[in-house]
Amino acid sequence: MARMTAARAAVEILKREGVTDAFGVPGAAINPFYKALQEGGGISHTLARHVEGASHMAEGYTRTQPGNIGVCIGTSGPAGTDMITGLYSAIGDSVPILCITGQAPTHVIHKEDFQAVDIASIAKPVTKMAVTVLEAAQVPGVFQQAFHLMRSGRPGPVLIDLPVDVQLTEIEFDPETYEPLPVYRPAATRAQIEKAISFLLDSERPVIVAGGGVIGADAADLLVEFAELTRTPVIPTLMGWGTLPDDHELNAGMVGVQTSHRYGNATFLESDFVLGIGNRWANRHTGYKLDVYRQGRKFVHVDIEPTQIGKIFPPDYGVVSDAKAALELFVEVAEELKAAGRLPDRSGWVASTRERRATLLRRTHFDDVPMKPQRVYEEMNRAFGPDTRYVTTIGLSQIAGAQMLHVYRPRHWINCGQAGPLGWTIPAAIGVAKADPDSPVVALSGDYDFQFMIEELAVAAQHRIPYVHVLVNNAYLGLIRQAQIGLDINFQVNLEFENINAPELGVYGVDHVKVVEGLGCKAIRVTEPDQLGAAFEQAKKLAAEYRVPVVVEAILERITNISMSRTMDISDISEFEDLATEPGHAPTAIRPLKV
Repeated sequence: MARMTAARAAVEILKREGVTDAFGVPGAAINPFYKALQEGGGISHTLARHVEGASHMAEGYTRTQPGNIGVCIGTSGPAGTDMITGLYSAIGDSVPILCITGQAPTHVIHKEDFQAVDIASIAKPVTKMAVTVLEAAQVPGVFQQAFHLMRSGRPGPVLIDLPVDVQLTEIEFDPETYEPLPVYRPAATRAQIEKAISFLLDSERPVIVAGGGVIGADAADLLVEFAELTRTPVIPTLMGWGTLPDDHELNAGMVGVQTSHRYGNATFLESDFVLGIGNRWANRHTGYKLDVYRQGRKFVHVDIEPTQIGKIFPPDYGVVSDAKAALELFVEVAEELKAAGRLPDRSGWVASTRERRATLLRRTHFDDVPMKPQRVYEEMNRAFGPDTRYVTTIGLSQIAGAQMLHVYRPRHWINCGQAGPLGWTIPAAIGVAKADPDSPVVALSGDYDFQFMIEELAVAAQHRIPYVHVLVNNAYLGLIRQAQIGLDINFQVNLEFENINAPELGVYGVDHVKVVEGLGCKAIRVTEPDQLGAAFEQAKKLAAEYRVPVVVEAILERITNISMSRTMDISDISEFEDLATEPGHAPTAIRPLKV
């Protein structure tokens, strides 16, 4: 049997579990692991500038390709606490990442040793497992269990804390005979699927709500096949966006109180049956007025996590199943029903959803200076094609982007949904671009999100990881300002100041161009809407030439209110801007405005 340090055994397991990339920041208490990482080879490491940034890079990496598990590494103490936000984000969105931390020696952990903190206890509420390994011989088994847990059931993150003496202890371990544990995923039965489909057959105006679980299970093709067989319109959630292309005839648009389409909400409110697959009925989708969301329609809920069934409201029927396993049976049963001539004719219902898509549009074309944000997304639709992977987190920029951009493929809208931490976008985009260097990556941020972890741009400059970052700047905490309207305040949300070093910016304050260039990247500032198209084309060329991020900063009007509900009711959406009343008002809409 081979002898090696426990740290080296951990590295060998990572490789045999399919890990090829890691993100992190070394330190004294994790240096033995880094030595093993160097000596073991086979894993590319990206040095982050902030340990929280490393955790978000791991998230972006995981979210990009089926089967990916991002790994983030940090030393003891604050490195682990810095990564808690990434773990929270990952567990909220069912994203498997592995967080590895160093720890003080086992004999002084309890003695308030330097940077000794009980990170396992801190991380437990936001992980599937968090453990400090006190015996070196247990390291292989703990890592094996970690990958089993991350992949089984509802996916999620794991934290493994390794005291420095445990890392250095030699153990017996044979990498050549190591095997990953079998992954457990619950699967629906034929009887359950037949029961679920009976609700569909009894309805007149059904819709499918496709959640992130469909994408996580790599089952988008099956969902599209089932929808096409049964002629059922599909409503993707924010995390399920891209399950079917935006231009697919059965795409009914998104529903919700913020990231929704007018036509999506209208179609949902006309429906009489909802089949939810891999979704969690998040409140930005349902709103808080569940009586409005539920009234007049029956619900079937399919989810991999048993405790998710009935958590928000009791469905008429629930099925615990992996989305892919369920959809394989849904397709099988639907094909049999079609062959027997038992599927209802949905042509009238489908036609009505298409009619709403062509009539209930928001206006995007404005020529105002300073710019309205809607025009930015219109020009993004022109500049960036269907192979673009969009990355964003939270704020008015993300909400407006979800209302106006177009997504055509799974994992091409990579959004931190449940946690929504500011600063997530830059490091996540780096992780996405690292995972898929051949596809164009376009990040979207407001100015505050952009400033939170701006130092991570230097990571992409150092490691030559190019992408385009669209920065919409109104020098405001725009979403919080809009949320304060109901309280009749406008307090501590304005970011404007006169920069003594850049008086040409007026009150917009931070000179993002200089900061970005100082971090080794390229930047373009745009002040007029007619300049946007050329700026996006230039950004793509600069990114390809210099292999660094290129930031396109759009200077917006200071205050814009984006469509959303002030009452958390999907039937009560406030439209603050003029709606589209002629085709030129929404020139990049999927379906031209019908007047």
